[in-house]
Amino acid sequence: METYTAMRQFADSWALLAMTLFFLGVVAFIFRPGAKKAADDAAAIPLKEDL
Repeated sequence: METYTAMRQFADSWALLAMTLFFLGVVAFIFRPGAKKAADDAAAIPLKEDL
């Protein structure tokens, strides 16, 4: 089996599954309960003054 064919077969099967699971994990992480406070705190970092 040529390298290109093997890599193409891998990308068409397992890599697609891995990327889909990663995407769903990121979406679940963002929309989890309690994420709003953390996002608001991170958004306010540039506006805070150093004391």
